[in-house]
Amino acid sequence: RDYINESSKNKTAIGHFNFATAEMLRGIVEAAKEVNMPVIVGLSEGERNFFGVREARAIVSAYRDDFGIPIFLNADHTKSFERAKEAIDAGFDAIVADGSALPFAENVEMIKKIISYSRETGKNIVVEGELGFIGTSSEVLENLPPGVAVDELNMTPPYEAEKFVRETGVDMLAPSVGNVHGIIKSGNPVISIKRIEDIKLSTGGVPLVLHGASGIPDGDVAMVAKAGVVIVHFSTEIRVAFHQALISSLSENHDEISPYKYLRGGVNAVREIVKKKISLFKV
Repeated sequence: RDYINESSKNKTAIGHFNFATAEMLRGIVEAAKEVNMPVIVGLSEGERNFFGVREARAIVSAYRDDFGIPIFLNADHTKSFERAKEAIDAGFDAIVADGSALPFAENVEMIKKIISYSRETGKNIVVEGELGFIGTSSEVLENLPPGVAVDELNMTPPYEAEKFVRETGVDMLAPSVGNVHGIIKSGNPVISIKRIEDIKLSTGGVPLVLHGASGIPDGDVAMVAKAGVVIVHFSTEIRVAFHQALISSLSENHDEISPYKYLRGGVNAVREIVKKKISLFKV
């Protein structure tokens, strides 16, 4: 909460990076250490299924201690109370309660239940709500997913954002402002800075989160922080970098059977892209 508040005051943001393997996480942490900036690492439900919930908490805690930098663990796109409870009980620092596919009232009720449980257990972790559809796949896509808003008429309305924040009591809000999960081959939509500013104003300054930052020009990413976004999510670009580096490493060293040797290329690729993205938010 302190880092979020500090970012909001300074009109900057914290980079959020998803990982699915220990090598991807290593690259993210090495980047944060090198540029000496806080970082949030996240796991979607699918990534948690693969990596392990308690295992993720343990290794992130170890990195936090060993590297001596602020590293926070987020349960990204959590779509049910049961999965939220699992993350809260494991000791995650934050959670994205993603009811964006639900009717407004059901989205509100799910988040209220998650917040209530978090407080009852004494964890009181940071809870983020999501309002507006931005797609579901962190992949390279041929076309924009059906239903994703690319014009201001269909983006998250400021009045609805205000009602949502007021009724849920969420710590942060992730709206639809022209962003989309994944990288669109023909080019990602343009982010509406005005809609970000309007939502920020209507909600009384609640910290905003931008999901789906992969594929957005770096200049636009830097601008969203000035408009009121305090956390920016990257996933697809990291996946692409790791995937390409692994293919290259195995192709060039096809006889190498030591994983710590051929996986280092993937770690390095993730580290370099995360360094570049984090540096966009230096004050």
